[in-house]
Amino acid sequence: MDPFLHHKANNLNNNPGWILLWTGLFALAMGYMESAVVVYLRTIFYPEGFSFPLKALSPEIGITEIIREAATIIMLVCTGVIAAKKPVIRFAYFIYAFAIWDIFYYLFLYLLIGWPSSLLEWDILFLIPVAWTGPVIAPVINSLTMILLAGSIIRAEHLTGNPKLTGREWITLIVGSVVTIVAYTHDYLKYLIRTQATPEFGLPSADYIPQDFNWWLFSLGELLFFATLFSFYRRMRLKH
Repeated sequence: MDPFLHHKANNLNNNPGWILLWTGLFALAMGYMESAVVVYLRTIFYPEGFSFPLKALSPEIGITEIIREAATIIMLVCTGVIAAKKPVIRFAYFIYAFAIWDIFYYLFLYLLIGWPSSLLEWDILFLIPVAWTGPVIAPVINSLTMILLAGSIIRAEHLTGNPKLTGREWITLIVGSVVTIVAYTHDYLKYLIRTQATPEFGLPSADYIPQDFNWWLFSLGELLFFATLFSFYRRMRLKH
């Protein structure tokens, strides 16, 4: 390869804006693919419109959905691994891709079938290890927070060349993630305890109707995320 072209290719590959662009486009396309799958599922199982309680699905469909969700996460992790070499930068591109995917998933659903009609409408978000439920606005808020954190890490890499999360920041981030997961699973776990129902493999019980999203726990998770973001931003600013 011509040395000039080789140098230019390396510059493009090492340019954060260029990587963010292509990572974002990949995540956007993933968002459309997932929304298309949901459109097909709802056309088949909810021709009258999606609502709780969910219809009972066969174990085969349930297992397929769980594996599909796991495959989605693996694809997003691979995006981060491919996009960078340093672990913390890989993490940044992973959460950035995750956020873009999640936001555009809901945007495409709205454009394709007019759902959700409101950001406060309830959705089933994830199935591993039990059903996660919550109003649509909650994962959108999480996604915007992830974009802020990812952008801060990637910008710090560009300015300092050596961004790192401290042990305390990692702990705060992990605890915030656990608290957020508890917020999403809290209502369904309460239902299982109240009814003494046996959770089906990955799928919510057919008579489960979401009642109460734990905004206190969700807000605590967000507060911990912003504490991590503020601590990291302040350190990197002082370093620069």
